[in-house]
Amino acid sequence: MDNAKKLSELNKLLEEIAAYGRSLGKLEFDLQCCAPPEGMEKAGEDMAILGKQLHKMMHAPKYRRLVCELHEDGEGLTPVQKKMVEHLYEEYEKTKNQSAKFAYEMDVAFSRAYGVWLEAKQKSDFSLFAPMMKQTIDFTRRAIDLRDRKYPTYYDACIDDHEKGGSEEQLDAFFGSLKERIVPLLHRIAKDGKAIRSDFLTRPCPIPQQEAISRMLLELEGMRKTALVLMTTEHPFTTNFGPKDVRVTTHYHEDSFVSNIFTTLHEGGHALFMQNEPEEFYAEHADNSMSNAMHECISRFYENLIGRSEEFIHFIWPKVLEATGDTFSDVSEREVYEAVNIATPGLNRCEADELTYSLHVLIRYEIEKAFIDGTIEVEDIPALWNAKYREYLGVDVPNDTEGCLQDVHWTMAYGYFPSYALGNAYGAQIMNTMKKDFDVMAAVREGDLEKILSWLKEHVFSIASVTDPDEWIRAITGESLNTSYFLDYLEEKFTKLYEL
Repeated sequence: MDNAKKLSELNKLLEEIAAYGRSLGKLEFDLQCCAPPEGMEKAGEDMAILGKQLHKMMHAPKYRRLVCELHEDGEGLTPVQKKMVEHLYEEYEKTKNQSAKFAYEMDVAFSRAYGVWLEAKQKSDFSLFAPMMKQTIDFTRRAIDLRDRKYPTYYDACIDDHEKGGSEEQLDAFFGSLKERIVPLLHRIAKDGKAIRSDFLTRPCPIPQQEAISRMLLELEGMRKTALVLMTTEHPFTTNFGPKDVRVTTHYHEDSFVSNIFTTLHEGGHALFMQNEPEEFYAEHADNSMSNAMHECISRFYENLIGRSEEFIHFIWPKVLEATGDTFSDVSEREVYEAVNIATPGLNRCEADELTYSLHVLIRYEIEKAFIDGTIEVEDIPALWNAKYREYLGVDVPNDTEGCLQDVHWTMAYGYFPSYALGNAYGAQIMNTMKKDFDVMAAVREGDLEKILSWLKEHVFSIASVTDPDEWIRAITGESLNTSYFLDYLEEKFTKLYEL
């Protein structure tokens, strides 16, 4: 059988596999957005059953043979097809030694974890979640042990799964460079920064008004409304089932209207990535194969570099005033810009300002690394979390809900958190390059975000799924990841904002 025939046979299998994957994803979306509490366990079992079938299909002899043979000899395949085969082979290598029984039991554990976490968060009691978390950690380690490839640590394997080529050593250096410049700047602001008005940020804003603003923001970013769903959930996320079915979620708080604004901009960034990869990627099953930091780069780009800029506030604030009536009629554009950029150490990562955000991620990175590698026990997490928030951010954690239970991530996988901080750094580096081609902030001031999306489609989205992280950022900017762009941006912005 020649390679053209092999590829045709593989594509037939991939079409069926993709259908099961989409069905599984839709069940998960349902679980997190609208399943009743009493139905969550059954929903998790349904997901595990579909996952078991998916595992069988991706470990069937024919599938295995086609992937391995095309990986060994890719003659006649296009670059995109070769990359698709490479992705499939790497995933196969990670799971080939897992039995169907093991994969099913692991899926059940992670599916059940969400419901248990939700209950624990609502009751502010980490001890309710700890036994479930122990199970998922154990499954994670056992799955890594089954791989042929061996890593220096368990957490190195988790990092590599999310950021190909990444390691604890790399991330230790990365976070060290951020701490070195962010912490002193934060101290300068606390000591010498001017006072900024923020009283209006907690004024009640009805949810229907916030929803209208959300839809306006997604349209402004460039989302195709006919390929979009907007819903709410406990912890906002975005998922997709191809470019024509993208699901964005947010979480409305009547006394914090800006929370929804920046959540929507963030999740909309993910959605833009999902709607705008090249058609060839979707046709060849090569789509959505970028690292998490590549994805987070775009969501953080829209949330912060665009969304918290003076230019964006200038454009958007009149529209917010129009949508909210007299609620904020006494608040000036400048006051809004300053308020949404206040650098104040707090408890919540999702609500954190640009300056302190990376410290929130650092805390999670250090704790996650410790419990995955076994240097601390799961029961130690709340106390360690609270101690690190006191050490790095100077705040006291009042309860588990606002502390170690605030994020959903530990119900799904381990090793994701560093991607957020990496995404910040990638985004600033990309913005620096984009500004060489056109006046980005002038376009933002006019609400012309189409120019930005067009540039991203050409330079960023067009190669993400077929390049490794380092190849990707070098192709876009001409150099490997350089944290100086992000740190210079922070120092310039906050020095000016606080008149230091």
